[in-house]
Amino acid sequence: MNVTIAEEVLLLALGEEDGRQLIPNMQLDSALGGAILAELAVKERLTLTGKKVTVVDNAPLGDGELDAVLARIAGDGKERRPEWWVQKLYSGKLRKRLLERLAARGTLTEQRAKVLGLFPTTRWPEADGSVEAEVRARVAAALAGNDPDAATAVLVAVLHAAKLDRKAFPGADPKRVKEIAEGQWAGDAVAKLISTINSAIMVAVTSAAVGAATSASTGG
Repeated sequence: MNVTIAEEVLLLALGEEDGRQLIPNMQLDSALGGAILAELAVKERLTLTGKKVTVVDNAPLGDGELDAVLARIAGDGKERRPEWWVQKLYSGKLRKRLLERLAARGTLTEQRAKVLGLFPTTRWPEADGSVEAEVRARVAAALAGNDPDAATAVLVAVLHAAKLDRKAFPGADPKRVKEIAEGQWAGDAVAKLISTINSAIMVAVTSAAVGAATSASTGG
């Protein structure tokens, strides 16, 4: 089954059995936006010109989420920083759409319930663990010292930026995670891409946290 990097992040962000999220929404939503941006770059639709995102090929990839973001960036008419786009893509609606896609494919199961019999909640436990197992095997090989491909390296970088790496791979060597996240194994162009997306997600996470704190303090 073909899954996007964002969907791989989402699978690793959920408990396999109970479907609980391992990190807060603000971290996960920033990671998903960054993952989509990074995948478009890995697939050579976007590049970094200086510190700005530039569309180099607007041909659709055949994935609704990726193609929608590509068209949005191409139609914006301005070259903007990755941080701007990650924050613009930050959305609980994106997370919900990806969850529903994975459920429709039979990878996850949607379970609705009520906390204390009053507050509705939804969990997404796995229905088919084979997809996540393949993702984990790929990441584990990279963490063990193998050179990752660009997509796997981006995945590790996104997990690190969202502070999900320690929860998804608690036994991982932090130094190795950092090496991959900083692109130390790769050529200059790929290393720059991975490092920039990594930084953009961290900025988005911080901005979301500040916004949430401000809203709470003002009662907004």
